[in-house]
Amino acid sequence: MEFAELIKTPRADNVVLHRPFYPVVEGTLCLTGHHLIFSSRRQDNVEELWLLHSNIDSIEKRFIGSLGTIIVKCKDLRIIQLDIPGMEESLNIASSIEALSTLDSITLMYPFFYRPMFEVVEDGWHSFLPEREFEFLSSVTNEWRLSYINKDFSVCPSYPPIVTVPKSIDDESLLKVAMFRHGGRFPVLSYYHKKNGMVMMRSSQPLTGTNGKRCKEDEKLINATLRAGKRGYIIDTRALNVAQQARAKGGGFEQEVHYPQWRRIHKSIERYNILQESLIKLVEACNDQSHNMDRWLSKLESSNWLTHIKEILTTACLAAQCIDREGASVLVHGTEGTDSTLQVTSLAQIILDPRCRTIRGFEALIEREWLQAGHPFQQRCAQSAYSNSKQKWEAPVFLLFLDCVWQILRQFPCSFEFNYHFLLMLFEHSYASQFGTFLGNNENERCKLKLPQKTMSLWSWVNRPEELSRFKNPLFEANSLVIWPSVAPQSLQLWEGVFLRWNRSSKFLDESYEEMINIIKYNKELQVKVNMLRRQLAELETDDSTQDDGISESP
Repeated sequence: MEFAELIKTPRADNVVLHRPFYPVVEGTLCLTGHHLIFSSRRQDNVEELWLLHSNIDSIEKRFIGSLGTIIVKCKDLRIIQLDIPGMEESLNIASSIEALSTLDSITLMYPFFYRPMFEVVEDGWHSFLPEREFEFLSSVTNEWRLSYINKDFSVCPSYPPIVTVPKSIDDESLLKVAMFRHGGRFPVLSYYHKKNGMVMMRSSQPLTGTNGKRCKEDEKLINATLRAGKRGYIIDTRALNVAQQARAKGGGFEQEVHYPQWRRIHKSIERYNILQESLIKLVEACNDQSHNMDRWLSKLESSNWLTHIKEILTTACLAAQCIDREGASVLVHGTEGTDSTLQVTSLAQIILDPRCRTIRGFEALIEREWLQAGHPFQQRCAQSAYSNSKQKWEAPVFLLFLDCVWQILRQFPCSFEFNYHFLLMLFEHSYASQFGTFLGNNENERCKLKLPQKTMSLWSWVNRPEELSRFKNPLFEANSLVIWPSVAPQSLQLWEGVFLRWNRSSKFLDESYEEMINIIKYNKELQVKVNMLRRQLAELETDDSTQDDGISESP
């Protein structure tokens, strides 16, 4: 298919652009295969806008006489307005934008056409390979091994080709366990706690069904993670009644009679359309500037967004507590093990592991616990808060995770190497990007699409020194301790940087941030001077004492 077939009117003059925090400006609008481009034709190009079609969530059309107005609502929650003279031109442009922003084929998306203007120093596709992560693990324990049982994705379509499993469990047993777990997602290692040797594993629900079916290999696999005389915890991210209902559909949960050394805890984390509705309500509340305090607080509460944050963080803290304070191993799963499970396992690691609070460590966490673990980004991030089509599989699961990280970062501002701009950038790229990192739903699809060969990795761009400097937290001081965030309602706040970003100017916040950076920089310069003066003083004192000794020894 040629993009030209979808572009009925490639260019329109005398278009008026309205967008947040910019003056209204007139200029030329151009449509290309992947971008909506607006230029005011000014010499300095200050009023230029490049908007990816894939960033467009929905559009609205209005007409007053022959003047057409197109309101473009973006996945990054921005709203822009285009006033276009001429009804035919307006209709043509609107239908072209709708067609170009809803392309079915992944291979027609911009990452397949994007060519970087920067020198690629590091190939991000090879930055966080499982073998490299395993080297770190094998330096502290020899109880685990890499299994290549899924190298052709035939055992579990949503798992990566290489997984980490207990050394005592052979591949034949893994095959049997995969048959017993939803979607073939058998328990695999998520995290090893160096301090006490406890582990966190993740999987999907067991297929026990109404007959209480069992699998001895499954029992053996998860028991292989226990120390002698120790109990483990199974954290099921579904409410007990939801897990019981799943049995009628062939799913279920681990029964105590077959898993006597494990204590099962049910925590209710919502999923799918409930989360999507929550995001829609929250954004609607944030965009409505007309309400009084009571109405605003009522709408914020009815969105339930902060309640979802609290549920996820509480469950992650529970998992971390079991591992660090109880000295117990943990298995986390919900139904499929691709959404709430990953929220919990990745947040627990941020709480427990200082490495995950560095930039490289956090990138490795996203690769390992989200991309390689099979979170279906293509489905979940297909639409954002303004979409008119309500499809079942869209949900802001990853955005909720990033929001939870922001809550912890806000409570521990010196413990993270990255700042909130880094989290904001990840939110934007998960929904629309020139990079191929978040395309596809799992490693299997990415492999078939040949993404490493045909597209650029987000990490190749982010990890360049000139980009990294924007994402570094000036307050960072490495903290090797476990950090315990408060999940009390009073401790949780609305992430203004995402949800009020286009409604309220961040000019003064940005200025205070710049001032803070300058103060820290000046403080470091003063510290260097202090150290230098101390050295000089010590040298002078040494010289004085030498001279005194010389005087006292003379006859």
